[in-house]
Amino acid sequence: MLDQTIIDELRSKVIPDQHNFIDNQFVIDPAAKRLAVESPIDGKVFTSICDSSGEDVDSAVAAARAAFNCGDWSNAAPAYRKKILLKWAELIEQHAVEIAVLGVRDNGTDINTALKGEPLGAANTLRYYAEACDKLYGEIAPTSDAVLGLIHREPVGVVGLIIPWNFPLMIAAWKLGPALAAGNCVVLKPAESASLTLLKIAELAAQAGMPSGVLNVVTGLGSSCGEAIGLHMDIDVLAFTGSGPIGRRLLEYSARSNLKRIYLELGGKSPNIIFADAANLDRVARETAASIFRNSGQVCVAASRVIVENSIKEELTEKVLAYARTYRIGDPLLLSNNVGAIANSTQLQVITDKVQQGIDQGATLALGGKRILADSGGYYFAPTIFLDVQPSMSIATQEVFGPVLSIIGFDTMDEAIEIANSTEYGLSSVVWTANLATAHTMVKAIQAGVVQVNCFSGADITVPLGGVKQSGNGSDKSLHGFDKYINVKTAWISLDAN
Repeated sequence: MLDQTIIDELRSKVIPDQHNFIDNQFVIDPAAKRLAVESPIDGKVFTSICDSSGEDVDSAVAAARAAFNCGDWSNAAPAYRKKILLKWAELIEQHAVEIAVLGVRDNGTDINTALKGEPLGAANTLRYYAEACDKLYGEIAPTSDAVLGLIHREPVGVVGLIIPWNFPLMIAAWKLGPALAAGNCVVLKPAESASLTLLKIAELAAQAGMPSGVLNVVTGLGSSCGEAIGLHMDIDVLAFTGSGPIGRRLLEYSARSNLKRIYLELGGKSPNIIFADAANLDRVARETAASIFRNSGQVCVAASRVIVENSIKEELTEKVLAYARTYRIGDPLLLSNNVGAIANSTQLQVITDKVQQGIDQGATLALGGKRILADSGGYYFAPTIFLDVQPSMSIATQEVFGPVLSIIGFDTMDEAIEIANSTEYGLSSVVWTANLATAHTMVKAIQAGVVQVNCFSGADITVPLGGVKQSGNGSDKSLHGFDKYINVKTAWISLDAN
């Protein structure tokens, strides 16, 4: 159980200037450019990170390539990689509270959510892939007696990872787990506003015995560090979670460089479809509120569009409003609060602007709609609910990535499907119904990588998370997570020696 006294002690800990982690050590460069790290809790600077250059990225990639080529990791027995990854997960878990508090100071997620979702979630993910890495087999093709067809699975080489700021450890682990378990070496760039915990777990990886150069972390701006990774000629695969415009840019970088494979998870505008026959409307309303207000709506699968049958729309709306008013927003390191801060000032402005667009386009603001607790210096935004929303409005089609919910009515199933599929996104979705036939129809009809029926966020590491349309390609999580980081090689062997 978390202890407020321990949290307060960790909150006041001085964090020295941070440095890139390359070849199993922090690289201290007095001449390096620095970026100030502001805490969204109070808007104050509490440390700095490197604003890495192309030369810094070159050094990290060279370390990763040398490590891959030497084979200490890439050619090691899977049981060896498993042992290191399990030890790494154990160390992350041992330091979980320290890591969680550090992450909250960096990106503002409330401490209870941060502890469970970040270090503890990352540790569990690494364990899953550690246990899986010695259970991946090749295949034997069904050929004639004169030929042996073998299908080998091999690591791709050097993997670049670019990680967002909302759940940096959780999302990084979804990618690091399969990439490293498969035998690849990694160059990872965190978001400039959420780098600290990833630098910390890289240090723990070295302590766990991971060979030099296998995991490297470089920090900095996307316009410099991120671009250098995207254009690098010696990175074989790049996986990214973030915005659509940056995803498009990375695809352009691939075309301009070595045609590296690019895997993108680009967010969503997830529908939450509620039929009149849904059981327990109180539970539906409670989980609907959680699906958009948890972590201030800064969740890629946040169900930001309620599409509710008109016969129950008024009742459902009142219940959601009531639950929304119970959220305690404030200092995310106080256990009494269950919603923290917006991660950075830039995102706070994005949310403010998009709420204003909703008002200007004629939607009715039923709750919130403004920054709160500004006297603290931190970045807090009230839970916000819009009524009278048309499916074509910007708040119903564009990802806000904030605590903003749009409520839209429907009369028929076909209408609900049309509204649900009316955006460019297709990441996640939710359906509430007591009718089994309706549930199966909606699972098939909704254009999304995930359809949750009568629950929200019920999926664990055992099933994939991936999008369709402009929500991206490829999958994180599950055994399918390996697919991005493995090359398939055919061996066609004649058994006729003559």
